Amino acid sequence: MDTVAAYNHSGAATPPSWGRVRRSRYVADRALKIICTLFTALGAFALGWILLMLLVEGIGGLSPAVFTETTPGPGTEGGGIANAIVGSLILTVLGILVATPIGVLAGTYLAEYGKGSKLAAVIRFVNDILLAAPSILIGLFVYMLMVEPMGGYSGWAGGVALAIIAVPVIVRSTEDMLRLVPGSLREAGAALGAPMSTVIVKISWKAARAGMVTGVILATARIAGETAPLLFTALNNSFWFSPNLMGGVSNLPVTIYQFALAPYQNWRELAWAGALIITLSILALSIVARLLLKKDQVR
Repeated sequence: MDTVAAYNHSGAATPPSWGRVRRSRYVADRALKIICTLFTALGAFALGWILLMLLVEGIGGLSPAVFTETTPGPGTEGGGIANAIVGSLILTVLGILVATPIGVLAGTYLAEYGKGSKLAAVIRFVNDILLAAPSILIGLFVYMLMVEPMGGYSGWAGGVALAIIAVPVIVRSTEDMLRLVPGSLREAGAALGAPMSTVIVKISWKAARAGMVTGVILATARIAGETAPLLFTALNNSFWFSPNLMGGVSNLPVTIYQFALAPYQNWRELAWAGALIITLSILALSIVARLLLKKDQVR
């Protein structure tokens, strides 16, 4: 430091070491940029390869029968996955219907009522664990909680398993979106004499509505392709679902898993078609979520 100060005070030229430092920083910056670009390109190439293979194989398996006929039996020709598509829709909707009120209310508590409280810290910790928990463990938990006591697989157990996976996503997104609402809006509502519940419902929720809906959509995309928890809860069958959802419920993820390992050509083609349908559905949900979030940010 004394040497640098002496150079600057005397107006002399920059010390020779400065040039070496600048060159080393430049080289390090360029090297890191090249490494990041290479790994980004590698990831994009792998993802593009997977998507291209899915498109080639999946489009080849698509036909009107895929959406109108039930899953074929072993060794039979033709068939479709209409019952599996409907079953997946029912399980996903059931899971979201259970998860949304729980996740929204829990996220609201964390953002509005539980600031700095020990209970809120515990809830956030448990929520983070659920976010990272393997889905197969959740399926096993619901199996012990519902399948064994009820004496068999059911769509209800499958919906509960999917709801447990969706809840932490909704909780986190709801809390984050509510924290972005300016405190001045809450203060304005309180100044008018509105109770806190009214401020939350009429002001905070309304201001964060697009972000909260985005969280629900992302949670839907998260559970739409889950296979492991359904193996322990809803399992699968080759028929249309029963109104009471008891017994196995046909669904796309488990059907794809079973058909992809089968020795029958038409089963493998249906597995590719089902994988393409799930991928396009999740892609559509993700695009809608991004558009809603972008619209909210613009406003």
